[in-house]
Amino acid sequence: MRLKRPRSWVQWLRRLCQALFLALFLWFVLIARFRASEDGPGLIRFFFELDPLVVVATFLSTHTLVRGALLALAVIIATMVLGRVFCGWVCPLGAVHALASACRPRRKGRKDFESRSPWQRGKYFALVALLVMALFGVQWTGIFDPIPLLYRSVATAVLPATQYAVQEPATAIYKADPKIGGFHLTSISEPVYEFSRDAIFRVERQSFLQSTGIAFLFIGIVALNFVRPRFWCRYVCPLGGLLGLIAGRPVLRLHNDESACTNCGKCNLACPAAAQPDQRGKWLPSECYGCWNCVAACEGHAIAFKWESPFRKPNAGAVDFSRRATLAAGVTGVASLLALRLPPPARNQQPLPALLIRPPGAREERAFLQRCIQCGLCMRACPTNGLQPCGLEAGLEALWTPKLVPKIGYCQFNCALCGQVCPTEAIQPMPLVEKQTLKIGLAVFDTSRCLPHNYGRECIVCEEHCPLPKKAIYLINKDVLLHDGSTKQIKQPFVDPDLCIGCGICEWSCVYRDQAAIRVVAANEARNTYNQPILPDYGGMDRYAVARASRP
Repeated sequence: MRLKRPRSWVQWLRRLCQALFLALFLWFVLIARFRASEDGPGLIRFFFELDPLVVVATFLSTHTLVRGALLALAVIIATMVLGRVFCGWVCPLGAVHALASACRPRRKGRKDFESRSPWQRGKYFALVALLVMALFGVQWTGIFDPIPLLYRSVATAVLPATQYAVQEPATAIYKADPKIGGFHLTSISEPVYEFSRDAIFRVERQSFLQSTGIAFLFIGIVALNFVRPRFWCRYVCPLGGLLGLIAGRPVLRLHNDESACTNCGKCNLACPAAAQPDQRGKWLPSECYGCWNCVAACEGHAIAFKWESPFRKPNAGAVDFSRRATLAAGVTGVASLLALRLPPPARNQQPLPALLIRPPGAREERAFLQRCIQCGLCMRACPTNGLQPCGLEAGLEALWTPKLVPKIGYCQFNCALCGQVCPTEAIQPMPLVEKQTLKIGLAVFDTSRCLPHNYGRECIVCEEHCPLPKKAIYLINKDVLLHDGSTKQIKQPFVDPDLCIGCGICEWSCVYRDQAAIRVVAANEARNTYNQPILPDYGGMDRYAVARASRP
């Protein structure tokens, strides 16, 4: 039996780091719903604050630095010294790709890894296009950035599906109580159910409107590893492109000893990044993950990483990303920007989406979209599951950004978590007292469906659920003419627009389970001065003139 080379301990250390960071990432997703409400946001934003692409793109789109930028600076410095170790040692999505690549069936005679392809320039192309879009105010990096991508996928698709897969069969077994002889299957299923309920999930299962599309994108990205190992990291990942540009002159560099090298090519076959460790003078530091596979694979001890001065030009190759390719990527970014801005909502034109109710503290729509990275953290933290990812109702630019869907869940009166956890302050943090008076929408009655208004039946459910100290829904006694000619006094509910904050609990609690008789719309939201039909008295001034004057 052949023993492993002593230096392969670095590989195992790297695998341990990948496993720990992936487990830490999943733990932060898991605890976002209950730990944030108990202890504040804490470290839940940790991975987003590590992400240099989030910092750079947000700075380009808003000209401000997001909180936690110092952590991202630390990653940049580490990359300048050690190369793309974030991709090989820290990135949780990179760990998922590495695991999927390891599960790839190996066929006899097939090379698992191969030499560099020109298509690896794709990630630099994507990076330039996304940064050009950010420069002009379109923040779409979160769709492709590995940290927001993985968080969104796990929070809105993987975790709800896992919770469903564990708890629903256990519930079915509990109801059926099947037996094999005298043995009850519930003696197995119930401990599993109780452990998952009390120790892992701890809260009610969430569900999301756009989870199918998000899940298919994630599954597709992971499945690409069966086409080429670490396909996403190698060809697409814009964060990898940014770190690759920074890692052009690392202090820790690969050396290939010509006198000891037998040109067997095993180091190249072991390289998941196609960084060309077998080609002396052509090693690509911008592609290398620092995974140490090539060093461990070399039986002749010809390959090693050594420290060098950063001011000394490395004996290495360079990425062939020409000025023409850069210009093409920039033009693609501008073209994409124009395409995303075509719908009326993207240009602040009417008609405004009536059901686009943003979370409390959300900035004005343009400023909100310049910051939101579609990570899904606010949706995961929402205690009522009311925050849902947008589809195309607000245009493609707003895809998977958060909106409140009151029929699914309302904005809890004593909760301001969405603003506390938002990593880019697209949703601004605010004191709970201020949040409780902030208008995010307006409740309106559909009197053709309301029981007291149209059917002469008593119902005050919406008024009972209104959480405001001075209720925004009030009742007026009215005589209603019945079909037999008699009259009946009914309490009919009405909305006070000066008090209503649009929390949506009235719509959520309405006795109609299909379409509520009272619905919340975005009108009267505080963040949008042009979307406020309920205006105060301006001393006789035409209120429509006031509205036109406030138009952006």
